[in-house]
Amino acid sequence: MAAKTLTINGLQISAEEGATILQAADEANVKIPTLCHLDGVYDVGACRLCLVEVAGVPKLLPACTTKVVEGMEVKTDTERLRKYRRMTLELLLAERNHVCAVCVANGHCELQAFAWSLGIDHVRYDYCFPKWSVDNTHRLFGMDHNRCILCTRCVRVCWHIEGAGTKNVSGRGGHARIISDLNQPWGEADSCTSCGKCVQACPTGALFHKGSTVAEMERDRSKLEFIVTAREKKQWIASD
Repeated sequence: MAAKTLTINGLQISAEEGATILQAADEANVKIPTLCHLDGVYDVGACRLCLVEVAGVPKLLPACTTKVVEGMEVKTDTERLRKYRRMTLELLLAERNHVCAVCVANGHCELQAFAWSLGIDHVRYDYCFPKWSVDNTHRLFGMDHNRCILCTRCVRVCWHIEGAGTKNVSGRGGHARIISDLNQPWGEADSCTSCGKCVQACPTGALFHKGSTVAEMERDRSKLEFIVTAREKKQWIASD
């Protein structure tokens, strides 16, 4: 496969044809923040945290879904980008009820970590304070809609790694939420295999293991990447 040469933050690098800016940056050890990206599943550009500046393009582009082009000049950390990322995080924090002190993912939350890295100690927007419920009907896991940022990681993992198709998105805008099967309690979803992959994929405390208390919700996402890699390399196909 042909290689493309591009510049990221003044550093000239090579990337495979068809690679995204996010993949190229990762290969060059240039970190771009993202909440919806997850190794092993396709990207949807939902969170908009990975927006980058590309020379000659007036608008900001999502690094996770923008393919590299020969001669492309990319900037990943400018004042303009920091401004947009801060605004995006503040809007996410204001939209639902992210109360870290009582969250199982406190200290292990990607949303919290990015907010901390940008120095966000307050939110400039009015809090929505929606009345979201907690679904504790599943025997092993729970879903706290107050913590959900609609990154759809759980949906994509459920469909494209586990193949169950239990999780999906219902509604639009601020009324959107993750549902199970035909919008029924998670514990009544016949398609759910109780694999827990959606819980491993969640970047916040929205999906959790029952019995987890504050700051206990650690996740090992390397397991998800391992499954995808093994399938792609056909390591689990028995030989004759």
